[in-house]
Amino acid sequence: MNIVVCVKQVPDSWAEKKLQGSDSTLDRASVDAVMNELDEYAVEEALRLQEANGGPEASPVTILTMGPDKAAETIRKALSMGADAGVHVVDDALHGSDAPATSLVLAKALGTVPWDLVIMGTESTDARMSVVPAMLAERLGVAQLTFAGKVDVEGSTVRVQRVTDTGYDTVEGSMPAVVSVVEKINEPRYPSFKGIMAAKKKPVTTLTLADLGVSPDEVGLAGARSAVTEFAARPPKAAGTVVKDEGDGGVKLAEFLATNKFI
Repeated sequence: MNIVVCVKQVPDSWAEKKLQGSDSTLDRASVDAVMNELDEYAVEEALRLQEANGGPEASPVTILTMGPDKAAETIRKALSMGADAGVHVVDDALHGSDAPATSLVLAKALGTVPWDLVIMGTESTDARMSVVPAMLAERLGVAQLTFAGKVDVEGSTVRVQRVTDTGYDTVEGSMPAVVSVVEKINEPRYPSFKGIMAAKKKPVTTLTLADLGVSPDEVGLAGARSAVTEFAARPPKAAGTVVKDEGDGGVKLAEFLATNKFI
C-alpha cells in the first residue's frame, strides 16, 4: 500500500495576518511559516497505518506539497516525523491559486507517484474551507472519506468513522481513495533528533507546472474563480460605555440592547 499525505505550509495560526496591497493576497512573508496544524494529524495517521501494514517497505509514505521554495521546510518536518520521501510542486505562477487550482495541481502531481491512499487534514488554517479533499477525490475519480475520526484499512477496503454533529457515521470505500482526518484522531509525534538527521538524506522531488502539463493560465491569480476586490484594515476597538447603576441599570441595559437591535 502506497500512502501519500498532502500538506501545506501556512502562516503561524497565532500571528497577526494581513493582506498585501499589491494583489490583495495573504502576506505570508511577514509572519512565521509552519506546517498546517491539521496536516500534522494526517502525517501521524499515515505513519500509524504504515506501522500496522508492514512498515516502510510494504507501505511507504510520501509527502506532497504545493508552495514556494520555503515550503520545503514543511516537507522536511514530515520526513523527520518518519515519512519516506517528498514531492514539492513549486512555480511562481502558483501564487494566488484558489481551491480548484490547488486540487488540479495536486491531482496532476499524484500522477507522478504510485499511491493507493491519499490522506489530508480536513482544512488549512489560513483558508478554513474544507473543500480541497472532496475536490481532489472528484478530479481523481476515487472514493472520498472525509472528516475521519478513525481510519482502518483491511486489504483494499478503507473504513472510517466520519465525525458528525451528533456522533459519527461508519463509512467505507475501496482503494484508491482520499481520506481527510480531524484533529482528534490522534496525537502527532515529535520529530526525534535521529529523525531530523535522517530527513536530510531522504529524497525530495521538485516539480514545476511544465513538468505536470498544467498551463499557468489555469492556476494562480489568473485562473482563480474568486478575487478580493476591496479590503480595509479592521478599525481600532472603540472604548466601551460605562453605565452606573443607580437603580435603573436594568432599564439602561435593555435600552442599549434595543438600540443596537439585539432584542
